[in-house]
Parts: sequence; structure tokens; C-alpha cells
Amino acid sequence: MSDGLQILPVRGIGDVTAGDDLAELITNAAPWLADGDVLVVTSKIVSKAEGRLVEVPADGPERDEARDRALASETARVVARRGPTTIVQTHHGFVMAAGGIDASNVDKTHLVLLPADPDASARALRAGFAARGRDVAVIVSDTMGRAWRNGLTDVALGAAGIAALRDHRGEIDPYGNELSLTQMAVVDELSAAADLVKGKRDRVPVAVVRGYARPEADDRAGASVLIRDTASDMFSLGTAEARAEGLRDAARLPDAVAGVADQAAVDRALTLVTGVLTPGTGITAGAGTLRLTPAGAGSADLLRLGTDTHRVRVALAAEGVATVLTVDDDGVTLSLGGTA
Repeated sequence: MSDGLQILPVRGIGDVTAGDDLAELITNAAPWLADGDVLVVTSKIVSKAEGRLVEVPADGPERDEARDRALASETARVVARRGPTTIVQTHHGFVMAAGGIDASNVDKTHLVLLPADPDASARALRAGFAARGRDVAVIVSDTMGRAWRNGLTDVALGAAGIAALRDHRGEIDPYGNELSLTQMAVVDELSAAADLVKGKRDRVPVAVVRGYARPEADDRAGASVLIRDTASDMFSLGTAEARAEGLRDAARLPDAVAGVADQAAVDRALTLVTGVLTPGTGITAGAGTLRLTPAGAGSADLLRLGTDTHRVRVALAAEGVATVLTVDDDGVTLSLGGTA
């Protein structure tokens, strides 16, 4: 716990170009740096110093095409698209609009990409300050939006000399309750706080946070520990993309069951499709089965039964009920169970 923080802008760094020694530039602009300070460095100047620039036409459709190619090269997968906005997951694992590619504060014939390895960049900067006698932590930050909230804030892409997470799990709150989920992303909080004294228009790409009591940190971990892995990501796609993926899954329903189906889930699925099934299609419940029969004896009735059967299977799958389909001359039997 800190008794209080100071957030100090570092002015006078000037334009940064490929090959510049950032530690030298920052130390010259802020000779007052002290051991224990946390430097929050905008990723853009890190990228510029590392030469992470793409040359593009100054305007016209060729510029847009070049930007699209740059985005494709930085994209591991597309998360969502809405109009001109594309949200992607970068090769680093960050989920960001336009892959973090930026056209501000750079000449019109270039775009700035994110650092190739922000944690490595933070470690290199920290080592550069150490070589100048300064024991400081370094956070490489960038601006991101947040799901379900308007507005932008700065977050940490890379970190060195500071633990990215403050883990409160196992601690006891003032009411005697054990904390079981609380992990604070302190490097994101410090990035957001530092951005209050920075700004794209003010040309202040670095801020110093003073007074944060940082515990010893494993520099190999960095900010990458903040990236949620796929298995625990409950919101890995945009709404339209998730719906499309669901429809693709519906087109390839497997024949497999495990265990016993939940009857309440079966009832919900049948209620869902009641109004869209062919009038006269029969549904009879048995022990762990549903029996579907056609509305009539004609060929068209059999085709409609196939459509109705798939609708029922999809509705059941949406409720976590798996099915195995058996067809005979008189109808269809669905064996019901849990998902395999």
C-alpha cells in the first residue's frame, strides 16, 4: 500500500527516430529521476526507436490498401468488424482496434506498429537506466478501448521491474471474508494514471509515477501475464462473429451423447421451436428420447420432417443437450444426453 503517489510529466524529449537511445533521451529530459520511480513510456516512441514503422502513401486509396496490408500482417485473428472498425487479436495476444496501428504523431508517409515484444522493450529500457545508475521500473503503455464501456484509457503492453498483478487471493478483508478472486492489474492502473499528465497533442510521451511501493518482480513475467488465455476467455468474439460461429457449429452437429440429459433443458428447447415446426409434425417424449414423426405421408412431409428434426437438434444443442439421430421409415428418434 502506498501513502500517496506523484505523477510527473517528462517534457522535452522531442522527436524520436529509429536507432535513438530512449534511456539517454529520457534521462537527459528528466535528470531528476530517482531510484524506485516507475516510468510509463508510450509505446509509440518505443516503436519509433526500434524502427517499427511501415511506409505508406500519404493519401488516396493506396494508403488505405497499405494500411489494410499492415493490419493483416499484425493480425492473429479477427475478433469483430463493425463498419470501418476492425477489432483484432495481435500476434502478441492483445485485442485492439486496428491491431494498435497508429497514424498520429508521425509523418503522413508512415504508420507506427506496436513494439514486436513490449516486455523485452521494457527490460531493455530498464537495463539502459540501470547502466546510468537509476533503479527504475518501466511500463510500456498504449491506448485501448474497453468492452461494454465508452472512452479510451492507457494500459500496459510491457513491463519490467514491477509485478503486473497484485494478488489479493487468500487475504482477509475487514469483515473476515477470504478474498478468492481479487487480482489487481496494477500496471494498467499506473498506465491510466500516468496518461493524465501525458497526451498526444502535448507531446509528453513519458510520465513518472513516484511513491508506488513496488515489490520485487520477476522480469521474465512482464505484462504478458495479463493476457487471458483462450480457455478462460468467455468473450473471445464479437456478437455477430459469435453468432456466425454458432451457425457454423449448427451445420455440423455431431452424433454423440454423454450421461443423462437435463429435462428442464429439453423442455426449454422444445418451447423454443414450438412456433416454427411444421404444423402436424409429431413429437413424443420417451425415456431419454424424442420421437419425431411427419405431418403426412407425402415426400414433402418427409423433407419438412428433416428440417424440423434439425431445428430441434440445434435448439437442444444450444441448451447443452447432445443427440444421436436414428432414422426409420416412419420417423426419427433422437437419443438425448449431455454434451460429449
